[in-house]
Amino acid sequence: MLVAAAVAFAVAAVSVTCWFIVQEKSYGEINDRLASMGRPLDSDKVTTLLLTCPQIPDTTDDRPTYYYLQVVTAAGRACVMPYAQGVVKVTDLDRAAAQNPTLRTRTFHNSTDSQGNDVRVMTVAVPVGGGPDIQPYPQVAVMVAVSLKDTQRTLSDLALILLLVSGVGVVGAGATGLAVARAGLRPVDKLTEAVEHIARTEDLAIRIPVENDSDDEVARLSRSFNSMTTALAGSRDLQQQLIADAGHELRTPLTSLRTNIELLTRSEETGRPLPPEDRKALLASVTAQMTELASLIGALQELSRSEGQRGERVQVVSFQDTVEAALRRARLRGPELTITADLEPWFVRAEPTALERAIVNILDNAVKFSPEGGTIEVRLADGVLAVRDHGPGIPADELPHVFDRFWRSPSARALPGSGLGLSIVARTIQQAGGRVTLSPAHGGGTVATVRLPGAPTAPPEAG
Repeated sequence: MLVAAAVAFAVAAVSVTCWFIVQEKSYGEINDRLASMGRPLDSDKVTTLLLTCPQIPDTTDDRPTYYYLQVVTAAGRACVMPYAQGVVKVTDLDRAAAQNPTLRTRTFHNSTDSQGNDVRVMTVAVPVGGGPDIQPYPQVAVMVAVSLKDTQRTLSDLALILLLVSGVGVVGAGATGLAVARAGLRPVDKLTEAVEHIARTEDLAIRIPVENDSDDEVARLSRSFNSMTTALAGSRDLQQQLIADAGHELRTPLTSLRTNIELLTRSEETGRPLPPEDRKALLASVTAQMTELASLIGALQELSRSEGQRGERVQVVSFQDTVEAALRRARLRGPELTITADLEPWFVRAEPTALERAIVNILDNAVKFSPEGGTIEVRLADGVLAVRDHGPGIPADELPHVFDRFWRSPSARALPGSGLGLSIVARTIQQAGGRVTLSPAHGGGTVATVRLPGAPTAPPEAG
């Protein structure tokens, strides 16, 4: 509709302009013809006509009459040439021209004859008299006119042609605009159908077909929509997997906790108290299970935090200070171990709390798998943190899975832990722009390597 309206406006403007140009051109040609008709008239002929002043043409004259010719006085009296086609009505313009005969100016205008037919009139004032010493006749002007019938017919035909052409142009433009709009908006219709389908069925597998060589706005919108649905589908799959894994991991401590509490409750209800040693062991088991549940829930909360929540607290952090704080906590958890540290200054951009928790998780793993009285070596140089233990190491076939959520080595299932520690480490380091790897150490044990981009000195804004 907008295209049709714009084309209609443009065509109408062009058509009207064209019609007026043709009309002006036609009137110009008529004016030139009228000017040539009025040239033979001189003061003598005008004087002769004024003496007789016929009011109607002489119908007995056999000469063909193609134009109107008459003289008009300033009072408005018209004297018609005998061979004129008819009588032209005198207007104020004609009387005004007769009142200034010395100017001899020409005026052109439209009028009608005595029969009501449209005519084109040229009026030119002429001075008449018998000589320079003779009082002139009353002021007069010559009126020459031709019929406008043929010109009006031509203009009417032109208006009809322009109207038809304009109508066809507007209809054609509207149809073409509709076709182009439908073709251009067909991908938008597909996008709308896809959105409605997703809203109705929650099926994120739907995709909108996009031509590879297309790079218009709709194609980019379709590609963005496909990318969005792919990301949403992946996020939902990860969420479902997280819920399933969390439910599986929670089932074991909850079952153990429920069993221990039922034993304690039954002993109280039956009046047969458990031996002090057994009761103490049960309470210790309940405490351990509650601690494991609290740790698991905290890890799940950490994994559920959004990227935006993390990005708000990112700042310049001294990696050396973070590692030293983590080492203090690790030494409390493994007092029987020897933990050596060689740390060089390094500054990174990260969330301080999350980064410290990640380093603590790495050190906890080293403490957990180190033999009693063993040594853990920690080194930080050029932004690379290496934590090496002398434990049993990790089999090569298990290395690809160590950073998966809830994954635990078969040999470590009897040890405390939820299987989320290294997953949190990997996510935290990746968010800080770094990379973490685990690899077998030469001579036994495992080396955890963390690489973070940064600088040995703090940037000016950090100070």
